[in-house]
Amino acid sequence: MKKHLMVLSFFFISTVMQGQVLISLIFGEALNSGKIEFGLEGGYNWSKITKLDSKNYLGSYNLGFYFDIRLNSPWYIYTGVLVKSNLGTDKLSKNDLELLKVKNYKDVGDYSQVTKTFQVPALIKYRFENNFFLLAGFQFGLMYNAWLEYNHEEDGVETRTKQDNKDDLRRIDAGAMVGLGYKLKRKDDHGISFSFRYYYGFVDVYKIISGQKYTSMFLEMTLPIGAD
Repeated sequence: MKKHLMVLSFFFISTVMQGQVLISLIFGEALNSGKIEFGLEGGYNWSKITKLDSKNYLGSYNLGFYFDIRLNSPWYIYTGVLVKSNLGTDKLSKNDLELLKVKNYKDVGDYSQVTKTFQVPALIKYRFENNFFLLAGFQFGLMYNAWLEYNHEEDGVETRTKQDNKDDLRRIDAGAMVGLGYKLKRKDDHGISFSFRYYYGFVDVYKIISGQKYTSMFLEMTLPIGAD
């Protein structure tokens, strides 16, 4: 966990330094007002697909932007888009591979289902006076690429191959999300926040296999852009 947090911090800070200039030039300060906070969101998530033999989580970094819209304090609407985000499952079993009709799989090595998606949260946020907050609502996903990835290492040589299977997966996903977080509030009510969220999908992942759903845990950090 500590290793992930250190890498996440470096990844997020370096990305923000590049992205802040671009986004600020495009949007300026127009999107940050007394009722709207706009900025970058980045983090790390652990996902798996239910009702497969494999119980191993697939870890990946994510990055996007967010809008935090105040209704009547302490109520907010939280939304945005994770434009770089993966879902899936790590270390598929032989039964999983047979179920997914994987061709030419080997006994040695690991297979993972990797799905690249745009993810859009639509959450209600309640913020307490101590700056902790709760999140609840829905998240929607649009799959734009997917593959079964085979990884094998032998004698210091790493082999990685991808077998495209996006046509076997449903493009649209939707599910419920809940979360808990903390905001480092400044005088203007804008500031960095940290949150932990849990997602459970309602839509079958595969077209011809029923019962498999995405589930994921998100560790997220947000940083407002263009705010004084």
